[in-house]
Parts: sequence; C-alpha cells; structure tokens
Amino acid sequence: MMNAKRTATVLAGALCLPVLTTLSAAAAPAPAAPDGVSIDVVTVNGSGCRAGTWSVDLSRDRTAFTVNYSDFVASDGGDAPPTDSRKNCQINLRVNAPADYTYGIFGLDHEGYARLREGASGVQLTNVYFQGDPVTRQIGNHQLQGRYRGGWEFEDRISREAVVYKQCGEDRNLNINTELRVDAGSSDDTRTSYMSMDSTHGNAKYLFAWKRCS
Repeated sequence: MMNAKRTATVLAGALCLPVLTTLSAAAAPAPAAPDGVSIDVVTVNGSGCRAGTWSVDLSRDRTAFTVNYSDFVASDGGDAPPTDSRKNCQINLRVNAPADYTYGIFGLDHEGYARLREGASGVQLTNVYFQGDPVTRQIGNHQLQGRYRGGWEFEDRISREAVVYKQCGEDRNLNINTELRVDAGSSDDTRTSYMSMDSTHGNAKYLFAWKRCS
C-alpha cells in the first residue's frame, strides 16, 4: 500500500497558479481566535456533496473548521459513467465573529483514498474566494499517478503576508470549491479507477488566520 503526504507553501499570486515549495516543520501556528465565533452553512452545491452527505464542524479553539463528506468520489473506467470522472463541492459559509475581528484562510488539510490503475491519474484541487471578490485563489492542486492504492494527505499553507482577509465591516461569505478528478488514461478501460474523500477515508480541514480590524 502506498501513502502520499505533501506539505506546500502557496506564494503570492493573484491570477496565476500557486508556486509550491516545501514548508518547514517550524511554521508558525495559527494566531488565537476571538470568542463568539460560529459558522452558518448558507448553501452547498455540487455532484460530490448531495444533500445529507456532508457536515461542517468548527474546532473547539475556533482556529479551524472541518468539512466531512460521506459520498465524495470521482471515478473513471469500467462501468463508471463519464459524469463520474469529475466531482465537486462548493460550500458557501457565513463566518460570524466579533465586529473588531476579521479572518482569512491560511491553510488546507485534505485527506482521502485512491485506487488508480496503471496508466490512470487523479487530481485534487481547491479554490477559495470571498463573495463579491473577482479574484479566485487556487490553494492546492495535487496529482496522483497510477498505479496507486492507499491513503493520501495533502497539506497546503499560505505565507502570512499572502493571506487574503475579508474586508473589515463588510458582510461577505466565504466560498470554497473542492474538486476530485480521475482520468483512466491508458489504463485497462474495463477496470475502474477512483479517488475519494469520504467519511471512511478522509475529510477537508480549513485553517483560519485571524486579525483585529484597525
């Protein structure tokens, strides 16, 4: 069984793909969060998160939240229909916090499982943006190559200087769009390859960066 664990830093880049470099194990922890933080799920859409197959949980220290999926699986080859090769989930969240605080997302941790036949490949990627912001930032774009069978774990971190914060005093929701893609490629087309992020094998964790409004 193979396992993948990648840690990366996303450097500044508004409209281009992120540059990935190794992150030191001594990276600074997330700053303390204010009291009174809560999260409301406004909308959830996508082929990877049908009604009743997801949940969102705020951590007890309010420095992160986790999205749990129970049926987020992309597959290609074999009997899989073409529409199953790409699955996505877009979640629109309202993060409630004291008026003198704002937040951004500085890190993502994604875990899952994959079984990719020889010649197949899988991709996991995430885009994050605030409602009304014309710029969508891609934080994490990872590929697995078959032959692969086992768990995977991707960790992405943004440098503190590059974190995009919600504008103070503005009511803007946070949008997160996560995708799984599988391409059977040159593998045996009678056999299915898949990549999943479900309740059995993984989830998605998003790390807050908090700061006071000036």
